[in-house]
Amino acid sequence: MPDAPSGLTRVERLLPLLERLAGTRLRLRQASEATPEGSARLEPIPETDGLWLEIGNGGRKSPTPGAGPGVGRELAEIVGSVLAAERDAAQVAAELSERYEEIDLIYTISEILGHTIRLDEAADRILREVSTVVGARRATLLVHDAEQQMLRIVAARGMDVQDVEPIEVDDACSVAARVFREMRIVSYDPTDPTAPNPGCPEGRNYRGQAFLSVPVLYAAPGARGKPIGVINLTDRVGGDAFTAGDRKLVAAIANQIGAAIENARLVARDLGQQRVLRELELARDLQLKLLPSPGVLGSRVDVAARCRQAESVGGDFYNLLNLRADRIGVMIGDVTSHGFSAALIMALVMAASGIHAESAETPTEVLHRLEESLADELASTEMFLTVFYAVVDPKGGRITFANAGHPHAFLVSTRTGEAVRLEATRPPLGLATAPGADAVLTWARREAIICLFTDGVAEALGGGGGGGGAGRFGEERVLGHVARLKDRPAREILESVHADLAGFTGGAPPADDRTVVILKV
Repeated sequence: MPDAPSGLTRVERLLPLLERLAGTRLRLRQASEATPEGSARLEPIPETDGLWLEIGNGGRKSPTPGAGPGVGRELAEIVGSVLAAERDAAQVAAELSERYEEIDLIYTISEILGHTIRLDEAADRILREVSTVVGARRATLLVHDAEQQMLRIVAARGMDVQDVEPIEVDDACSVAARVFREMRIVSYDPTDPTAPNPGCPEGRNYRGQAFLSVPVLYAAPGARGKPIGVINLTDRVGGDAFTAGDRKLVAAIANQIGAAIENARLVARDLGQQRVLRELELARDLQLKLLPSPGVLGSRVDVAARCRQAESVGGDFYNLLNLRADRIGVMIGDVTSHGFSAALIMALVMAASGIHAESAETPTEVLHRLEESLADELASTEMFLTVFYAVVDPKGGRITFANAGHPHAFLVSTRTGEAVRLEATRPPLGLATAPGADAVLTWARREAIICLFTDGVAEALGGGGGGGGAGRFGEERVLGHVARLKDRPAREILESVHADLAGFTGGAPPADDRTVVILKV
């Protein structure tokens, strides 16, 4: 058969089998509708042009009886189906061959994005690959800055990144901004006189060559897509417009980039949270290092102290000071908050209290100087703090103290277990300025325990923190441990209080900072 169409090999191999089934000779012909000489006849093959199935026995006088008109049509349909399948397969192969470069590009970008968690590391290469395949001399990738409501460039080709200013999302004349807002592709062919100019009608028309602007979208599973950036491709090689295939290709790549941007943001946020946690841990360690060890007082008195913060950093503090004339300074305070602001005030108090305790003559003067030192910080943060500061003379059996509104300060007798509240002598620091005055108490040597603690101890809730019928821990419970263990070392009293507190709250994390200081004098 001369000039047979391509793809007939399989049909030609199939014909002998069909001949045996039909009981007649079969050939493929390219001919007119006229029946050839002899007894053979032609059946048009469906879905073909000018191709016929010749049915007959050649030089014989009549075709085989089994090959009637109905059989002929059926045979032609079989051959037509095989030829159609061959044609479709050839078209798919040709299209795949033509699109190989684009398929390879999508695979390459998947590889790039799959091996990096930082978009800025991959963006330049992605733009280079995309612009090469679609034939764009210039390209930019813009990402949405949600805080500033701007589109900021993260990569560019054919231009300097520094030359591209951020674009406001609501810019009415920016094509990229419109593509972002409307979440749709905009392309422009300047050679088409009917193509509308995508810029502003007046003032800032687009005057460049053909371009393609595609939104970068991200959609979480089950959620509606949201715009997170834009890819711009301009100045197409050859000067013609970007094709529909180019638009589909870049849109598919934009979806990949959208997922990568969102993943990069999630990773960055996770890394940021980890960094914050590490910084909080460091801040907590540094803050706890500001608090003195009971060992600073040596063997002069029996003292134990512990501070447990509600957050990584807190506002509770205590200080233990060696003063002149064998005296001891003891201070406890509670800033009216916790977290970083409270920690700042706490750190300032710790830094200043030692200096003022050395230079001031009385506890009241120490608190007054502390208040002056903290005036600006207390005013700007709108915080205040309760502070108890006492100067203890162990040999003389005397305590001189000033109390700026700290409610949980007691002197417990080691003979009777009776507790005396060391009342406030002035308002809290930062709440109201008042001079106040020192208070003095005396006792027989080694017959008193100074017990100081903060609100986080007294107001701790029972039942795992829910207050479910157990109420608050309370002052009486703390003082009960001091009275019961008054003859034991300060460390044992402190441990007993904290063990009871942990059992009472069910081990729940504290809602407020908890500090306890026990000083036997």
